[in-house]
Formats: sequence, structure tokens, C-alpha cells
Amino acid sequence: MPLTLEALETVDTIARKGSFAAAAAALGKVPSALTYTVRKLEDELDVLLFDRRGPRAQLTAAGRVLLDEGRGLLRSADDLARRVRRVASGWEPELRIGVDALIDFDRLRPLIEDFYRLQAPTRLRFTYEVLDGAWEALLEGRADLAIGAPHDAPSPALSSASFSLRPMGRVEFVFCVAPHHPLASVDEPIPTETLVAHRAVAVGGTSRLAPSRSSGLLAGQETLTVGTAEQKVAMQVAGLGVGWIPEPFARPHLACGRLVARRPAEPRPPATLHYGWRRADPGNALKWWLSRLELPQVRERLLDGPQSAPLPDGGWTAEGDGAPPKTRARPRRTAR
Repeated sequence: MPLTLEALETVDTIARKGSFAAAAAALGKVPSALTYTVRKLEDELDVLLFDRRGPRAQLTAAGRVLLDEGRGLLRSADDLARRVRRVASGWEPELRIGVDALIDFDRLRPLIEDFYRLQAPTRLRFTYEVLDGAWEALLEGRADLAIGAPHDAPSPALSSASFSLRPMGRVEFVFCVAPHHPLASVDEPIPTETLVAHRAVAVGGTSRLAPSRSSGLLAGQETLTVGTAEQKVAMQVAGLGVGWIPEPFARPHLACGRLVARRPAEPRPPATLHYGWRRADPGNALKWWLSRLELPQVRERLLDGPQSAPLPDGGWTAEGDGAPPKTRARPRRTAR
């Protein structure tokens, strides 16, 4: 059995999903078909690719080498197929957009609605990225466009001629605590040694290859790591931790008193965000999105944070543009 792209994709999916059964479900096949493919490949190469003794299918050293090199072949084949289809119509079959956690996704909705009015044949696929995740998605070919990527881009993205980067603007941060948190009443500026004694809430990075990291943390500080900026805000509103929050995300909560701003002894500088894209043969869909991101008013709106804030009872306001929510009567509840 030759080393085919299908066989490489099978190995890759098993490694990512952790089991033959989960990989079969993702590929729309039965597990026995994947087992047959892997065994034939192992026989052909005369190596063992997976250690099947545990509950998860673990790559052997030989399997890791095969997959590390094979993923490059899969990306090249995918890029080639996409280029061929793009030449035929001018429109990409799919546009993959990585959106950083500092961008409230609802701010993208008007752009998405405008794009669909074109009735273009391009499918949109969005992913949620944090810290190095947006850059890694571009470098690995998992994204064609990254929106809101942080300023500290890895050197391969900065030095490569394969990518273009443009600044979006700056985002300020506010150190926030719940009104009932102990740090809400201490004297300012708050010493670093005082902050370390209290749990921080952080959004974990989404990079697959770089070591996991979160921003704004202090050495030795207990940390509650969550998946999204909205989850971070919710945990801090509940008093389960403290930390720096992007000012646009904190604004509605500060306005209605669910969070209070405090001044640490060590300030945090603002973050400069970028949008970046793969330069090779951009199709019509990518060109359309880039034309919108060139507009200053579009970039400003994307950086302006959530348009609404949750009420204490779990409802939602809809005041728009981060304005303080109006007081509204709660509906009378009846017993059932």
C-alpha cells in the first residue's frame, strides 16, 4: 500500500481525536476501515505507528515522525486543491477566518450579513483564537485571515514574505474585581505581593504547538483558566478571581457596578492588534474581507467590545455600542 494522502489524513485524525472510534466518526467511516488502513500502512513501512495498549491511541516515535512530515504534505495538497478551484471561479470554496478573543464576535455579524448578500459560493469558517493561536493558524495554513491577532507575532510570521500584516488599533486593559471581593477595598496602588495572594482569571491560549500561556499573570499566582473572554468576565463578576480585562469588555459591567476598577502598582500596557492574511493568490472572498478591514470605521467597531452585558438574573440587555444598560422591570414569575 503506497503512502497516500488518505492514509496520512487517517493517521492525523486518529492522533488528534485520540481514538480510532472518534476519528472514524469525524471522517464518516467505520472504525474497522481506519484499523485496516493503519495496519496496511504499518505493514508497508514495517513500523508500528500507534501504541494501542492504553485507552487512547498514542503515536509511537516513528508515528510522530511520519505525522510531523505528513502534515506538511497534507497542507500542500490542500493548498494546491484550493488554488485549482480558485482559478476556475475566482471564489474560494471556503474562507477560514481566525478571530482573536479580544474581538467580540457579534461585532462581525454586520460584515457576515453583508458578505452573504453577495450570494458568493464561498463558505465561511470561523475559529476562536487566543494569544499565539491566531498566528499559528496562519502559519500552519488553518486560517486564510486572522482578525485581532496580538502585537507579539512570532518571528516566522514577521519575517516571512508569505504573510501580510496591518494594524487594527490598540486595546486598553482595566484591572477589575467584583464589588464584594477583598481587593475592592484595599488601598491603591495595590502592591504586587498583595495581588499574588488572590486568584487570577485568565483565558488560555489556543496554540497547538507553543507552550500554553496566558497574559497578565504574576509568578506564583493561583490561576483559574477559562476558554473565552466572556467566561473570564463572568468569573470575575462572580468574585471567583481578579485580573486585567479589555476595557471594551469591562465597560458595561463597570457602568452598572458589577465590576469595579482598581489600580495595581504595576500597570499593563495596551495591546496593539493586527489583521493578517496569507498572500498567495487571494480569492474574491478574501479580497472582499480585506476591503472592509481597510475602513477605519470597521476596525474601530470591531475593537469596541460587546454591545450588551448580562443582567444579574442571567438575562441580557440590548443597549448597543457598550452604553450603560437601562434599568428594566423584571417579569413577574408565576408558580408552575
